[in-house]
Amino acid sequence: MIKKIIMMGLVCFYAATINAQVNIRLNLPSRKESEISPVVKEKVEEYASSINAIIQQEKTLMDAELKVLVSKNLDKADFDKQKAEISEKYAGKIDQRIEALGFDLDSVIQKQVRYSLLNADITSEEELKANLLKKYRATRSLDPYFSYGIMNLTNSLPNNELDTNIAYSSNLEFGLKLNYQFSRTSPWGLISGIGFSWRTLRLDNNKIFAKDGNGQVYIENYGGNIDKSKLRTGYLMIPLGLQYNFSKLKNVGMDIQYRKYSRGFRMGANVYGGVQMSTNNIVAGSGDDFRNRSNYQVNPFIYGGQLTFSYDSLSIFVKKDFSNYFKDSHFPNDKALVIGLALGL
Repeated sequence: MIKKIIMMGLVCFYAATINAQVNIRLNLPSRKESEISPVVKEKVEEYASSINAIIQQEKTLMDAELKVLVSKNLDKADFDKQKAEISEKYAGKIDQRIEALGFDLDSVIQKQVRYSLLNADITSEEELKANLLKKYRATRSLDPYFSYGIMNLTNSLPNNELDTNIAYSSNLEFGLKLNYQFSRTSPWGLISGIGFSWRTLRLDNNKIFAKDGNGQVYIENYGGNIDKSKLRTGYLMIPLGLQYNFSKLKNVGMDIQYRKYSRGFRMGANVYGGVQMSTNNIVAGSGDDFRNRSNYQVNPFIYGGQLTFSYDSLSIFVKKDFSNYFKDSHFPNDKALVIGLALGL
């Protein structure tokens, strides 16, 4: 009964709009994959036209009988009784003829579901399975990301001049992240990519980075009130690691399962390496303002490890350099520690 009501609703809607030449659409979002299948639309239109023809034919015959009934000049009670009997007779004939059309609603609904799922009319089980395997294949994507973190320097040695004068420092990064799921159902995958990182080391207490005649870097007083004292270094970064996805397997039928590798709760661990692109010492205050892009003995090559916890496109990460922030003996054993947020775009 419910199926009949659903189908009659579609048919009545079509019959009401056929003369106005209005296309039938389900009340779904306007995306292409949510439109009515051409095959389903054709079958519904054909069925609606057949029903309309049956109704018109039986209505013509019923009108003829009613005219004969009117000509008999019966009293109101007898007229109403016989009119009701005629209407009931033709309603029954219409139901029988519609039933005889043999419209398979289950088949039509199944075709529409397949079209909505795959955006294509599928005529065979083999073709359906091939399309499902293609649509729900393992995730292999290269996605843009943006991250920002708070940076500090760790040091197992007694505090040096840098440690005692460091201010709020940060790490800004953006790039492309590679997600490579090992198989359609695997929770494991490879993570890699390429990124551009800008590390900004800031000084407090009116201190600035300076160099002597031999190119040795040290920290000195600015000689006034300082507004800005930061050493910004850019790196080209490449990570490499593994990620585990905790989401459950999803079943799309025909014994096909898949896992949304880049969605849900995930945990990843990777190593990374970076090559220095540039360094800029930026100073502004009540005295001289300057920008100096020369060598400030920042390590030209860095490497470290990172741990990431993600949910959908948002991630929390902790990364720790295994290499010193500065090379040689400049502020020895200071290593960057960054805690921050990343957003997949």
